[in-house]
Amino acid sequence: MHRRDKHRKTRKQIKVICFEEKLRLLEELEDTWLPYLTPKDDEFYQQWQLKYPKLILREAASVPELLHKEVQQAFLTLHKHGCLFRDLVRIQGKDLLTPVSRILIGNPGCTYKYLNTRLFTVPWPVKGSDAKYNEAEIAAACQTFLKLNSYLQVETIQALEELAAKEKANIDAVPVCIGPDFPRVGMGSSFDGHDEIDMKNRAAYNVTLLNFMDPQKMPYLKEEPYFGMGKMAVSWHHDENLVDRSAVAVYSYSCEGPEEESEDDPQLEGRDPDIWHVGFKISWDIETPGLAIPLHQGDCYFMLDDLNATHQHCVLAGLPPRFSSTHRVAECSTGTLEYILQRCQVALQNVREEADNGEISLKSLESVVLKQGEEIHNEVEFEWLRQFWFQGSRYKKCTDWWCQPMSQLEEMWRKMEWLTSAVLREVRREGVPMEQKNEMLTSILASITTRQNLRREWHASKN
Repeated sequence: MHRRDKHRKTRKQIKVICFEEKLRLLEELEDTWLPYLTPKDDEFYQQWQLKYPKLILREAASVPELLHKEVQQAFLTLHKHGCLFRDLVRIQGKDLLTPVSRILIGNPGCTYKYLNTRLFTVPWPVKGSDAKYNEAEIAAACQTFLKLNSYLQVETIQALEELAAKEKANIDAVPVCIGPDFPRVGMGSSFDGHDEIDMKNRAAYNVTLLNFMDPQKMPYLKEEPYFGMGKMAVSWHHDENLVDRSAVAVYSYSCEGPEEESEDDPQLEGRDPDIWHVGFKISWDIETPGLAIPLHQGDCYFMLDDLNATHQHCVLAGLPPRFSSTHRVAECSTGTLEYILQRCQVALQNVREEADNGEISLKSLESVVLKQGEEIHNEVEFEWLRQFWFQGSRYKKCTDWWCQPMSQLEEMWRKMEWLTSAVLREVRREGVPMEQKNEMLTSILASITTRQNLRREWHASKN
């Protein structure tokens, strides 16, 4: 389900740089650990305010009790119906199953891509949606996560307002950990309409990626490599493919187990390994201590503004099973059903007529038209159809929403196969000047070569 994206060299170069930085950092550390802080450390909250001010924690007691109950029941419902799956991803050239099981819920027709894997939304019931669900319980769960999404949007905008007010007044001591009695600050009259619109856009969550893992059923989890924080459920990373400077909001639910951290245990150094934590560090910084923040049942945390770009985070496993709902503003300019349907229609505009046997004739043999058609041909095959069907029937567990659109895309792809055949027929046709043949071949050769290579990769992965 992974794919190498041969058209995105910049992203590949960034990944190479990050890998080199990781090796350099590990070499510098040798056998020593970088320092990190937990709430047991006296300087923990001061360091949080100074170095991590765009990270906000809302304790569970600050969230409405009814919402807790509904969300936690929705997690359990989706798990009961087998709706969460481990993903096959590519990391540093290796195919790996994620230790975490996931499902993407969000706006109808949206997708979210991470580690070269495209996930397709199980639609939540926004106004105008025609989604039909396999079970009434699944429909209710999707409705609940839409409700949670709306709640977290409001909370995110409030947090962004508080952050902006702090920066405008040059105030350092604004609480980063918000309890139920924290006095909330409004925008007041010091913000104009543009600021308000910008904040709403940065909190306009269009998807949530739900995660689940039971550490007791995982035979192996990687150890955190820099700070000695213990076993990781999710390694250090930036969240991918998000709108620039958009926020991320996370609701955490550990199912059972210890409720409080063992802060009085004199033998316990660092974080309590029985408790789930989220770890934060400044990217490639060996001077600033990292943070390990305990996550209790129902806690929420928010990554605001550019925090996701300038910092990395990881999820540190505890003992009990844990769910999370991670709400994002996915960058969907090339990731919606509407987008890819429009792209396919562009490619098929070059069809003049179609014979009964499926063969077609072309309107144009111009190089730019042929090149664009073959690029779209690759895009719909490798970014959409193969990504979807490689994941099997997982989406049918919840809804058949994607079945008809995928059938439509398959039919469009089939016509693009005939388009390619039509171009090759023109190249072989007698009477076509050699110069024109060369131009046609040159315009499509790179896309066809890429297609053959990617088909071999997909075949190898499938087997």
